[in-house]
Amino acid sequence: MVGVRYEGGIVSRKHARRNGRRRDALRRRQQGDVLTGTIHVSRPGVATVETAEGVFAVGRGGIREAMSGDEVQVSLSSRRGRERLAYVQGVARRATATFLGTFRRAEPLGVVVPLDARIRRDFFVLPTDDSAHALDVADGDVVAGRILEYPTRKSAGVVTIERRVGSPVELDMGIEAVVASYGLVVELASAALEQAEKIAPNVAETLALDPGRRDLRQSCVITVDPSDARDFDDAIGARRRADGYELEVHIADVTNYVSWASPIDEEARRRTCSAYLVDRVIPMLPERLCDDVCSLKPQEDRLCMSVIVRLDRRGEVLGAEVLRTAVRSKARLDYAAADRLLAGEAAPDDLPCDSRWRRPVAESLAVLDELASLRRERRARRGSIDFVTREAKVILDAAGHPKGVSVRERTRATSLVEEAMLLANESVAKLISDAGLPCAYRVHERPSPEELEATIPVLRELGLVRGSQDRAVIAGDPRAIRAVLEAARGTTGEVLANSVLLRAQKRAVYLPHNDGHYALAAPAYCHFTSPIRRYPDIIVHRALKLLLARGEAGRPGGERVALGCVQRETERILPQLCRTCSERERAADAAAHASQRVKMAELYAARVGEDFSGVVVGVERYGLFVMIEESRAEGLLPTRSLGSERFIYDESLMALTGEESGACWRPGRRIAVRVASVDVMQGQIDFALAGDASASGTPRRGRLH
Repeated sequence: MVGVRYEGGIVSRKHARRNGRRRDALRRRQQGDVLTGTIHVSRPGVATVETAEGVFAVGRGGIREAMSGDEVQVSLSSRRGRERLAYVQGVARRATATFLGTFRRAEPLGVVVPLDARIRRDFFVLPTDDSAHALDVADGDVVAGRILEYPTRKSAGVVTIERRVGSPVELDMGIEAVVASYGLVVELASAALEQAEKIAPNVAETLALDPGRRDLRQSCVITVDPSDARDFDDAIGARRRADGYELEVHIADVTNYVSWASPIDEEARRRTCSAYLVDRVIPMLPERLCDDVCSLKPQEDRLCMSVIVRLDRRGEVLGAEVLRTAVRSKARLDYAAADRLLAGEAAPDDLPCDSRWRRPVAESLAVLDELASLRRERRARRGSIDFVTREAKVILDAAGHPKGVSVRERTRATSLVEEAMLLANESVAKLISDAGLPCAYRVHERPSPEELEATIPVLRELGLVRGSQDRAVIAGDPRAIRAVLEAARGTTGEVLANSVLLRAQKRAVYLPHNDGHYALAAPAYCHFTSPIRRYPDIIVHRALKLLLARGEAGRPGGERVALGCVQRETERILPQLCRTCSERERAADAAAHASQRVKMAELYAARVGEDFSGVVVGVERYGLFVMIEESRAEGLLPTRSLGSERFIYDESLMALTGEESGACWRPGRRIAVRVASVDVMQGQIDFALAGDASASGTPRRGRLH
C-alpha cells in the first residue's frame, strides 16, 4: 500500500482520506451551507473565491490544501457587522497538474519545492520512483513535476519528475520563480504557432477585395515608442486645419488575421495580455504577428483600424470617424529622439527616414505636441486626475545581469503619444456605447467616501485641505482631488499626498457595460489601441467592425451575419471574459514589478554596506519603506533599526513616532540609509540607518553608474 508521509514507515492513504472526509463532513454540518467556487491565490496566504453569490476574500489560514484555480467548496464566516470571509472546506476539482520546482534529495525520498510561492507545500518523490535518476537530475536542479497525489491537511503531496528544466547556473532562478508564482505560461500552443507561420500581411490583396478599406499609405504617420520596443501597434499623425486640427491614430488590424475561435484566438483568450518582464516579453500572440505581420514597421504596408478625429482650435472634439485602412509608417522614432526634435536640439534632417518625409514628419510631431498640450488642459478642466509617477527600469547586459537603472518620466514625447491614445480610446468607446453594444469597457469607479475620508487627517496636517474643501474630497469631486495634488506638487508633502490619495482609488477593470472612467473624467472609455498585447482591444475591434458593416450598404450580407455571430458568441461569455482579463492584467503587472525587484535586488547585492540618499514612501508598524532617490529602488528599514525606544504607529497619519525622542517618520521624509542585506530570489532589499555600526559591510558612499 502506498503512503502519503514518510517518517520511518508508510501511512495508509486510504485511512487518511477516510478520516479527512469525516472531519470535513462534520465541519460542514457545524458551519452551515457550503458554496462552490473558484479560488484565486494572488500571493502567499492571500486569496479570493469567486462563487455564484459573489466574490469573497479568504480568511487567514483559510486556503488550506487548495491551489490557485481549483474549484473549491467554502464556508462563509457570519460575524455580525463584518465582511464575510471564506474558508476552504474541500477541493472539488484540481486546476494544477504540473509545476516547476527545485529538486532536493532527502534520502530515501526526493523533495520538490515549488517555485510558485503561492504553493506553500513541498512535494515528495517516492523511493520507488526513479524519474530523478533516469533524467539525471542533481540537487538544486529545476524540474517539472507532475502531481500524483495532492497534499492534504495532514500529508504532503507526491509528484513524479517529467523533465529536467536546468540548473541554477543555467537559469535565472529569481525570474523563473516570478514566472511560476504569477501563473505565466511561457510557451504558446503549437497549433497557434503553426497557424501564425502561414499568415502574411497581404495588404494589396485585402485592399483589392475590400472596397470599404481606405488606402492611407501616403498619409504622414509615424511610430513613437521606447527605444527597446519590438512591436509597434500604433502610428500617429496630425495636421492643422482651417478650423483647428485633424488627428490620425492607426492601430494594427489584428482581427483581420485572428478570427474567432481560431487556435491563435483561443490562445490569446487564455492569456488575455502580454507580460513585460525585466528580461523578456511573454507575448499574448505569436511573434510572427507581434513582430512582423501586425507591427507597423517603417516603410512597410500594414492593415489598420484607424480613428480620424477633428478638433477645434481649443482642442475640443468636433467629430470622430473609425475606418478600416492600410497605412505605411514614414518613420520610427524613440522618445529620446522625438524629445530632442521638439526641444530644438535636433533638426529635421537628423530624422531616420526618407529625406522627402523629414520635414513633414517634423511638422506632424510639432502639431501632435501642440495638440497634446491642449488636450491636457481640457482634461484638467473636466476633472481628470493625474498622479505623479516615475517608472524605474533595470538595464541588463547581454548576459541578463543588471548594469544600471533607467528612470522614465513623462516628457513631451511620451505625453503626445498618451494624449493621442486617450482620445482614440474615448472616441471608440463613445461610438460603441452610443450604439448600445455590450463590449469590454474600461471602467474606473469613483472611490468610496470611507476611503477618501481616511486621507483627510494626512491632507489637513500637510495644509492641503482647508474649511469645506475636505467635504469635496470625501465626496470624490475629481477637481478637488486634482487641486490637492497640484497644491502638493514640488513640496515635501508631495509623496505623501500622492500616496494616500492613490491608495484610496479603486482599480480600473474591464466590464461588459459602460460605467465611465472616474480618473479620466470620461463618460465612456475602452482599450482599443493595443490589440497586439491585450485581448479586450481585440473584443473592441470586432465590435467596431460589426458597427461599420451595419453602416456600409454595399457590404456583403454574409459578412455582416458572420460578424453578428461572433458578437453574440462574445457577448455570451463577456462577463467572465472581462473578469479573466482584469485578473490576468493584475497578474501580469504584478509579475512585471516583481521581476524588476528581483533584478534591482541583484544590482544592490554588490552594494551591501554602501550609503544612499532615500525618501520614505510608506510606513507600517514593522518599519519604513524607503526608496533610493537616484534609482527608485525600494527596501524595508525595520522599526528595530530606528533605535531602541518604543515607537507608536498612527495608521490614520501614516506615521511612526518615537515615544521618548518624538522623532516622527512619515512618507516624504528624506533619510540616509545603508544597504544592510539583499535577498535576490525574493527581490528584497533591507536597509539600516546610514552610519549604523551594526549594519553589514564597511560604510561607503553609493553611486549607481
